Amino acid sequence: MRLKNRFFWITAITGFVLDQLTKFWVMQTFSLGETQPLIKGVFHFTYVRNTGAAFSLFAGKVEWLRWLSLLVSIALIALALFTPVLLGWEQWGYGLILSGAMGNGIDRFILSYVVDFLDFRLINFPVFNLADVFINIGIACLIIASFQKTPPTHSSRSK
Repeated sequence: MRLKNRFFWITAITGFVLDQLTKFWVMQTFSLGETQPLIKGVFHFTYVRNTGAAFSLFAGKVEWLRWLSLLVSIALIALALFTPVLLGWEQWGYGLILSGAMGNGIDRFILSYVVDFLDFRLINFPVFNLADVFINIGIACLIIASFQKTPPTHSSRSK
């Protein structure tokens, strides 16, 4: 039996594992609030806890986000299991979004906050994590997929 949408599953699992490993590393290596510059004044690793939504918006007032992460994760798993084979860009996009939703969702359920550590100071951007990166890249993949005018023949689809 061949696994349908295998790039979706590989992407989702790989992204989730990378996200959780980097967060574990940060929690084991850094004290809360500690920062380590990789390029001073440009890019740092800074351990913060995000109790809010994306980019720390609505801190402490987003209990519903853990449930949203769970619902999105279940919906994406169902999509991969019960729909026809997805196009390659769709598999990568949905897989990346699933990895991010699961990564941040697990944090919210277990820790009641999300571990963030990627700190781009050059543009004064909020601290974020790999799950956030994967969600954004996943959305970009789905935008690319939406521009594919004609679906490829069954033999050229990724399985």
